[in-house]
Amino acid sequence: MPAARPRLLYVTDLAYEARGRRYCDEDVFLTSRLRDRFDLALCHPLDAAALMDGFDAVVVRNSGPVLGYRHAYDAFRAQALATGTRVYNPLTGKADMAGKQYLLDLSAAGFPVIPTVGRAEDLHLLPDAGRYVVKPMLGADSLGLRIVPAGQVAALASGDVLIQPRVDFVHEVSFYFVDDDFQYALYAPDPRRRWELKPYAATAADLEFARRFIDWNDLGHGIQRVDACRTLDDGLLLVELEDLNPYLSLDALPEETREAFVTAFTASLSLFVQGALSAA
Repeated sequence: MPAARPRLLYVTDLAYEARGRRYCDEDVFLTSRLRDRFDLALCHPLDAAALMDGFDAVVVRNSGPVLGYRHAYDAFRAQALATGTRVYNPLTGKADMAGKQYLLDLSAAGFPVIPTVGRAEDLHLLPDAGRYVVKPMLGADSLGLRIVPAGQVAALASGDVLIQPRVDFVHEVSFYFVDDDFQYALYAPDPRRRWELKPYAATAADLEFARRFIDWNDLGHGIQRVDACRTLDDGLLLVELEDLNPYLSLDALPEETREAFVTAFTASLSLFVQGALSAA
């Protein structure tokens, strides 16, 4: 008899409405291709904890911001860690997976990130700016983000927010990795249209910048997206490191690049699930 195929529980919210993106299309496409190698079932993130015991691994993809189901997500994490369930991306991520504290830590450590503080007494560490960005420590997808004049910042520095100077930039650019391998880059030529993306030819300096954050996170397996802004002096500053469920904008890619990503993703998942089966 043929060997049983690995079983994946693919977690996605197909009904989630994201500004400028269609999450559902991306996951319909990816699962249609992953079925060539795996036995798949799709479920909503609220159902993952109840269903995951019957699968060799759980793949968290376009599940939407966890703010909308925080308690359920925390319960899912706790159960997966307690039972040793293999989750892709692994739950050891130190970036957006764990909140926004990493932006404070990286800023304090001198990494090339948008300068970030969280307390009123640290505001002097930021460069002077006419306006500042204030965002929740557990924010996602721009939820709760505010842009305020300099005179209002101190009153909002409650300790559960991040405060950054509003940076003028040329464009935003994102670098996409599977495991430790760079796959492609996309950028938004018009800063006012974040999700109107075009392929971007990353330079060696660009990739050196992005790899600093991939190396820092030390995730091992999984998909990560390094979001950065190109400053007026042609430098790069990290905006965020998405290591939980990064949207991939596959529809913005030429077919050859999209196919190469699917091949890399499938190979990564195969190795990841093989590790789960070997440990069983």
